[in-house]
Amino acid sequence: MKKINFLLSNCLLFSVLISCNEKKLTEVVEVPLPSKQEKISIGNPDDVKAEDGAFQMERLPYGYDALVPHISTLTLEMHYSKHYLSYTNNLNKAIAGTPLENLDIEQVLSKLDLNDAAMRNNAGGYYNHGLYWKCMGAKSVEQPTDTLAGAIIKDFGSYENFSSQFKNEATKQFGSGWLWLVVDNSGKLQITSTQNQDNPLMPNAPVVGYHGTPILALDLWEHAYYLDYQYKRKNYIDAFFNVINWKKVGENYQATFKK
Repeated sequence: MKKINFLLSNCLLFSVLISCNEKKLTEVVEVPLPSKQEKISIGNPDDVKAEDGAFQMERLPYGYDALVPHISTLTLEMHYSKHYLSYTNNLNKAIAGTPLENLDIEQVLSKLDLNDAAMRNNAGGYYNHGLYWKCMGAKSVEQPTDTLAGAIIKDFGSYENFSSQFKNEATKQFGSGWLWLVVDNSGKLQITSTQNQDNPLMPNAPVVGYHGTPILALDLWEHAYYLDYQYKRKNYIDAFFNVINWKKVGENYQATFKK
C-alpha cells in the first residue's frame, strides 16, 4: 500500500511539474510598444551663459549645425553647452576670492599651482576649449595661406608633412588629452601634446614636446567625437582637417610675434 501511495504521489508531482512548465512555455508577456520618439531640441549657442564670475564663455562663432557632417549638431551642442559650460562655471568657483581672479586666462595659467587640481583642470579646460572653437569654421580653406603657409613649409618641409605628422601624433595619443600646434620660444612651429586639460602655456605641466604659444588645438577627449565616431578616433582626426579655420590659425600665428 505504501508503495502504491508513493507511486501516486510521484505521478501527481510529475503532472504538476509538467503543467507548470507548459504554463511557462505558453505564458505571454506583454511588452509595451515604444512611445513616439521625442524630437531632440537643439538650442542656440548664444543663449548659453555661465554663472556670474570672472570669466564668461567664449562665443561660439557659428551655429551648432555649421560643422556637419564632420562634427554633428548634437556633438557640438553637448560639447559647448554642457562640457565647456561646466569648465567655465567651475573655474569661476575655483578662482573666486583668490589673487588670480582679476587676471586674464593666460596670466592665470602662467601662475598656476599644478597641485591645485580644481584650478588646473578647469583653467585648462576653459582656455583649451576657447581656442578649439575658434580654430574651426564652417567655410574653411583647405590649407593655410600667406605667412603661416611659409612657416609650415619651413619647419615641416611641406603642408603634407605637417598634416601627416599632426594626424599621427593625435592618433597615438593615449587617453584623454589635446594636440597642439605651438610657436616655441625661438619662433619655430612645433607639434606637441598634453594629457587631460593641461596645455603648453602651463610652465611646469608635463608636455610631450615643447612648451609654447598654442595656435591650433585639437580636443582628443571622447566627448569631442564619440557620438559621431565611437572608438574610431582616427576618423575624427581626419574629419577635423575639413573644418580647420586656417585664416584664424594664421591670425593666431601672427599674434605671437606681437607679444
